[in-house]
Amino acid sequence: MSKKNKYVADENRYEKIKYRRTGNSGLLLPELSLGLWHNFGANDDFKNARNLLKCAFDNGITHFDLANNYGPPPGSAEKNFGKILKKDFKPYRDELIISSKAGYGMWPGPYGDLGSKKFLVASLDQSLQRMGLDYVDIFYHHRPDYDTPLEETMGALDLIVRQGKALYVGISNYQPERAAEAFKILKDLGTPCIIHQPRYNLFDRWIEDGLLDLLDNSGVGAICFSPLAQGMLTNKYINGLPKDSRAVKDSPFLNTSQVLEHLPKIKALNEIAANRNQNLAQMAISWILKDDRITSVLIGASKTEQILDSLKATENTTFSTIELDKIDKILK
Repeated sequence: MSKKNKYVADENRYEKIKYRRTGNSGLLLPELSLGLWHNFGANDDFKNARNLLKCAFDNGITHFDLANNYGPPPGSAEKNFGKILKKDFKPYRDELIISSKAGYGMWPGPYGDLGSKKFLVASLDQSLQRMGLDYVDIFYHHRPDYDTPLEETMGALDLIVRQGKALYVGISNYQPERAAEAFKILKDLGTPCIIHQPRYNLFDRWIEDGLLDLLDNSGVGAICFSPLAQGMLTNKYINGLPKDSRAVKDSPFLNTSQVLEHLPKIKALNEIAANRNQNLAQMAISWILKDDRITSVLIGASKTEQILDSLKATENTTFSTIELDKIDKILK
């Protein structure tokens, strides 16, 4: 790449977003992090993927979140990210928090899925190779495995840190009781869990039933995925169902009947957002960030405009009691 086309990050990037401490650790994360679940695979526009990452970093979003199976096909998001890292972000590696995960099916046979030491160690080795990294900043067990002893799974996370392949470890999608057991095992091993990645949004509030309190009491941070409920908490469906939307295409995670069921609530929430001078997506993100037990909100994006729009949510994360009461009444 010629010097003329060399990417130079915005020098004011750290003035554009706030950072929060991750539990009791020394790690600070931006209030918004960028997830590479969609739009970074082999079937996606590589130039657009580069622009998304540059836009995020230029605005102080230092955390890029991946997993072994992100694509499609699985592994291709990490491979593309590795190319972009080499092209654009190599000088900035020490300013980045790069995370990956393992826990879902990745290759055939009994050693390519779930939570065995065999799978987790091999998976991270493959992830590092795809991304061209010596280590990731955070490595997660992506989902609970009730057939493998938790001591083995957490022991693998501890081993990975001691091998220098990850700086910190976390878990994702764990219910409170299982999470508490995992935290204790890791603490006893001397490699504390610093972060939990659950799904959380206005329509899916399960973490309020014990998990948030557990994280707070255990000194563990929270980074929430799916803040916009697969696009339902945006303006996309307020005036009908666009033909190119996930719901109409019957995505595995969203279908038409779900949207129609939630539509009255979506419209009512949109009115509250408008009174706050926010759009619905911004309010949905702000609503999560109002809780200081949340470290970061994990956003996805297919356009740079979506990143810039989400960033505006961080400008107003305060809600009045009246607003919160109205939101709760709508969601009942």
